[in-house]
Amino acid sequence: MAIQFLPILKAVAPYLAQVATAAIPAFTARPSSTAAAPDPVIAKQIEELQQAVTQNAQSIHLLAEKTQQLIQGMELAAEASRQQQARYRSLLILALGVASLSLLLSLALLFR
Repeated sequence: MAIQFLPILKAVAPYLAQVATAAIPAFTARPSSTAAAPDPVIAKQIEELQQAVTQNAQSIHLLAEKTQQLIQGMELAAEASRQQQARYRSLLILALGVASLSLLLSLALLFR
């Protein structure tokens, strides 16, 4: 299994340093000396993003509740289906017994 990843690793390895040097500065905090007065447009965008995140979290919570209700409903339906199947199986066995009894009775009367 490791042999399959070896050619991929050899092909990607030369580029890892370049990717890391390009990505690391994007994820580090800027020094406070370069920070100027906060831009009102950026502050408004941040506020809108925070509201969107809050709304998404509420939507996900609601979706999780609905999914849980759906799963519970499916479990109840499955249990009802199992009970109905057991009832049908009992009726089938009863019907087979009655049919067998009637066959035996008809054969007994036929050969009498």
